[in-house]
Amino acid sequence: MIRAIDHINIVVADLARSVKFYTEVLGFVKTADVCMEGDWIEAIIGLKGVKGLVAFVELPGGGPRIELLQYVAPAGVARPENSRANTRGLRHIALRVDDIAAMAARLRTAGVTLFSDPVLVPAGVVKFAAGDKTLVYFLDPDGVILELAEYR
Repeated sequence: MIRAIDHINIVVADLARSVKFYTEVLGFVKTADVCMEGDWIEAIIGLKGVKGLVAFVELPGGGPRIELLQYVAPAGVARPENSRANTRGLRHIALRVDDIAAMAARLRTAGVTLFSDPVLVPAGVVKFAAGDKTLVYFLDPDGVILELAEYR
């Protein structure tokens, strides 16, 4: 039986840039740095000559940690269609906030472009136990879709 989500992996182009974004802009805390290389990681992921630089970031309030991973070798490629909400596969990570307007303003001040202003989900669409839901999408520095979600 699955007990919990351990972590979420995001492959990034520039580890330092991504750590700065997730810690300074979004408020995560970096908890570890790791270098992954050798037979063990090659066996797990099915690639040869792997060297990966990893930083783990977590929210102060808990939840699954995010593993930011930069492949030094073999380098990956960016696919612009992955930044579109309707592309198949894992498409976004939702982050719960208490004040979506303030967080949206903070993102804009940091130069982040939001898909829209925060939008209230119509009451007839879905009833959430936590209350009315407001949300907004934006992209991280590598084009990963992130969502802010506020419940009232």
